[in-house]
Amino acid sequence: MELKIKNFMDLVNVRSQHEPEFLQAVEEVAEAIIPYIASQPHYSGNNLLLRMVEPERVIIFRVPWVDDTGEIVVNRGFRIEMNSAIGPYKGGLRFHPSVNLSILKFLAFEQVFKNALTNLPLGGGKGGSDFDPKGKSDDEIMRFCQSFMGELFRHIGPNTDVPAGDMGVGAREIGYMFGMYKKLRNEFTGILTGKGMSWGGSYIRPESTGYGTVYFAQSMLGTRGDTLEGKTITISGSGNVAQYACEKATELGAKVVTLSDSSGYIYDKDGIDEEKLAFVMELKNVKRGRISEYVTAYPKAQFFEGQTPWSVPCEVAMPCATQNELNEEAAKTLLSNGCFVVSEGANMPSTPKAVEAFQAKRILYAPGKASNAGGVATSGLEMSQNSIRIKWTREEVNEKLKTIMNEIHESCIQYGKQEDGYIDYVVGANIAGFVKVADAMLAQGVV
Repeated sequence: MELKIKNFMDLVNVRSQHEPEFLQAVEEVAEAIIPYIASQPHYSGNNLLLRMVEPERVIIFRVPWVDDTGEIVVNRGFRIEMNSAIGPYKGGLRFHPSVNLSILKFLAFEQVFKNALTNLPLGGGKGGSDFDPKGKSDDEIMRFCQSFMGELFRHIGPNTDVPAGDMGVGAREIGYMFGMYKKLRNEFTGILTGKGMSWGGSYIRPESTGYGTVYFAQSMLGTRGDTLEGKTITISGSGNVAQYACEKATELGAKVVTLSDSSGYIYDKDGIDEEKLAFVMELKNVKRGRISEYVTAYPKAQFFEGQTPWSVPCEVAMPCATQNELNEEAAKTLLSNGCFVVSEGANMPSTPKAVEAFQAKRILYAPGKASNAGGVATSGLEMSQNSIRIKWTREEVNEKLKTIMNEIHESCIQYGKQEDGYIDYVVGANIAGFVKVADAMLAQGVV
């Protein structure tokens, strides 16, 4: 079996040798899926995983725009349309200097499995640009978004590809892109999710990824007769996902003691309560400030420049910042400090060695494709509301989100429970997602 996995990865590496993040994501899936395929005769000989790792379409385009000084700036735009076997492509747009083909292919590949886990009719895709919104004026961001959509609109649509927000793309950017799409298409349709409430958005959409990450952690603890109440939680990041993970965890009786950004992390031993979180939301969402400013408002807290929060003792860790932020050393520190639950809010935030460390200790570890699927799940609910021209209440959407996260958890148990009772959520999530997409691909022929 190891030889089969190696031969498969050698083949993928030939085509994608300069794409380390993508290869990392593929290898993690291959290690779970190839043994499973070997045990299922009806999948044999169809090269399903090989077909899944090859995008159906890769779109790369130039994005010229004019900054406030009158200088013409050129960025690069991308859209990876990975797999549409079970529905239109669905996945976020990321605006960040690190964006490249490798990162977007990894995200799109992960998205295929994540979307399948939701049981909603959503294919997988991802896109974005190496544009950096930090430090830009609203007018500059508007001009960039309009130029970006000036090309992207040709390739998307409510029944083809429905983008959403991601890192660097919030309500402001979605609004500018939606306005340009509407002008170019001359139609008001359910394209782009994460829209404003007055023009097609859904309740709970901003909160859903963070809430879902917490709901999944709660479900994992439930398998051991435990809850989040009274637990100390470390969270990385201070953007949308981290903020709402903090909010929901606190609501469920836990104490969140850290948040971070690229400058470092803050540690508040008294916990980041509702009032303190409101300060963070104002700081990050409105003022676009740095997390270090937290200690000015709350001097009992500490700021650790250039560090990540994984040295802080906790029972539960929620990495909600970016890929590969939690390495083997950090994982071992978490474990030695008493952490026994890791629920990923970001996409692939733990390195392979970190994952190995978690699984070797048999802790409750959830990969992002399962635990952070709440965002795309609620995007799917937004699409449904747009299609039937109604708006569900906040309570209705939240209950649907809880149900979806619980169903994902049950799917992970179905395919990931080992003979000794340990639940391997990595194996469970990968196989559950694969089965749904693979069955659809088999039914639709070689296309």
